[in-house]
Amino acid sequence: MFKKIILLLLPLISFQLFSKEIQPAFTMTSRGLVSDFVIDGFSLFVANDEGSVEVFDIQKRKKVNEIFLPAYLSATQELRPPKVLSVDRYSSQTLIVSSGEGGYRNVWLHNGERLKKIISTKRKLSVKEARFIDGKNFLFGTLGYDMVQYTLDDNHAVFNEHIEDSAFSDMAMSEDKRVSVTASESGQVMLLDTLSGAVLKEFKPLNLDNIYKVAYQNGTIVTAGQDRRVGVYPKKGEPYFIKSNFLVYSVGLSPSGKLGVYSSSEESDLQLFEVATGRKLHLLKGQDSIPSTIKFFNEDGFFSAGYGNTIYYWYLKDYNRTK
Repeated sequence: MFKKIILLLLPLISFQLFSKEIQPAFTMTSRGLVSDFVIDGFSLFVANDEGSVEVFDIQKRKKVNEIFLPAYLSATQELRPPKVLSVDRYSSQTLIVSSGEGGYRNVWLHNGERLKKIISTKRKLSVKEARFIDGKNFLFGTLGYDMVQYTLDDNHAVFNEHIEDSAFSDMAMSEDKRVSVTASESGQVMLLDTLSGAVLKEFKPLNLDNIYKVAYQNGTIVTAGQDRRVGVYPKKGEPYFIKSNFLVYSVGLSPSGKLGVYSSSEESDLQLFEVATGRKLHLLKGQDSIPSTIKFFNEDGFFSAGYGNTIYYWYLKDYNRTK
């Protein structure tokens, strides 16, 4: 009987010995509240609510450049810095979505030297997020869940597809930009052909409520839900979900798709897990704002930011035994 109890406890004991609490390796500070960021080589392009995209050198751990957007007139006729809603990079170009007059959005392109407005608020579009397909084309989603491919060659929409009546939440592209994963407030996850807007697959929902964020790497999809669920759609194997103790505001996936991470508590902790099994690994503590964006730098580390002005880097190599 005693031997049987020991055998039952061994998995729990080994997990407790293996699982550790990880603190941030370093932090960097934005001028405003961070709304989005993208990693480009050893540079981090950070969108904030003070009207700029800041460029941080990851190796030097400091800000080295900044792209400023012009202020706009609010409903009360006051000049205000726009909130930058999303930022993306392709080659030497930066794609930016910002708030503007009347609650509508501007879309900008910065080529490394100058800033150009691509879509103005006069078009009355509620663009929420835009991502490059290549140097001449990008995909954006509106709050009303219209997915639009826009070309810079002659400044027009190649297609405009209304995907669902629910509000659009988030999207992520495959490494080759050929397909995109999109999610909505209904909890539905879609796989789209990026070049045509056609729905390739409609997944059986794992989330019962609004999806805040979606991550997509190497054929694996992970979602963050208001229903306190982490939806996991593995490249191989059956979909499943992990139940969290708090609303899951953000998720991230390593480039291989083997490691996942999600915001897991009211204390802004992050939980690392093994995608193949759903097994919880290390707990990452030290972020002082609810994590809203998580992106891996490589298999050994990732950046996170939340509703604050601090960007965190988490180093996993000394703890990573899942390779």
